[in-house]
Amino acid sequence: MDATFKTVIGGKLVELPGTIAGVRATMDAGRAAEFDREIEHVPADRLPAALVRWALAGTGADDEDDALFERLARGEDIGAHDAAPGSETA
Repeated sequence: MDATFKTVIGGKLVELPGTIAGVRATMDAGRAAEFDREIEHVPADRLPAALVRWALAGTGADDEDDALFERLARGEDIGAHDAAPGSETA
């Protein structure tokens, strides 16, 4: 079983490929070439974040994030919570 990343997109749990080969297999030839050029130069400590970014490309997650950040920029209360330890509210 290949490794996967799990995230929520559009309110649904989604599993994304979690290996270089798995992420690459989701791409057309042009994007795969771009991916290959970039991924081989990503420092090891940044590799997980780079794989997630590439795996999320084309899923609509960016649009969802952009909409959320626009709401935040307008000062809208989005129901976010401080996740820092000790920040729980009663």
